[in-house]
Amino acid sequence: MSLPHAILTALLEKPSSGLELTRRFDRSIGYFWSATHQQIYRELGRLEEAGLIRALPSAQPARGQKKEFEVLPAGSAELARWVGESQDPKAVRDPLLLRIRAAAVVGPGGLALELRRHLELHQRQLAVYEAIDAKDFPPERTADEDRLRRLVLHGGMALETFWLRWLEEALEVVGDMDPERPGPSAPEA
Repeated sequence: MSLPHAILTALLEKPSSGLELTRRFDRSIGYFWSATHQQIYRELGRLEEAGLIRALPSAQPARGQKKEFEVLPAGSAELARWVGESQDPKAVRDPLLLRIRAAAVVGPGGLALELRRHLELHQRQLAVYEAIDAKDFPPERTADEDRLRRLVLHGGMALETFWLRWLEEALEVVGDMDPERPGPSAPEA
């Protein structure tokens, strides 16, 4: 249910075409909520059909011309309702965690290399977030909407920092293991 709300949020920030939305997802919203181009276009159709958004009238209708969408009052009301809704946190589903669990059964061969690769990926992502923070949120930007956007960014930074600490710990643990030794039999979960 969150993709329609991500799209409503983006369109309330700025009416956009599907292509523009896709680009905005790639540059900002996609850092914490990803969607493919096809998912975005499909959801735009559903939101329009539900009466939550509408295509803006164009000055010169032409075949293949991109449609820009805006949020209707019903869309704003739906987004406000959703913001106040209660929702439980989602369980983490990360293949790396499952691979580490599997290494307990079959041995850690090759795991250290993958952990180092993940460490580098998280270092790069943290650097991206820090650059966005420095560029887009100077101290004088104190409007409520800026503070909330920055809060989301800081959440991303905190998650990257967590992963960096955890991956360093994982590398220490795996570094102490013999990669050729098969793991023990799996204990009951």
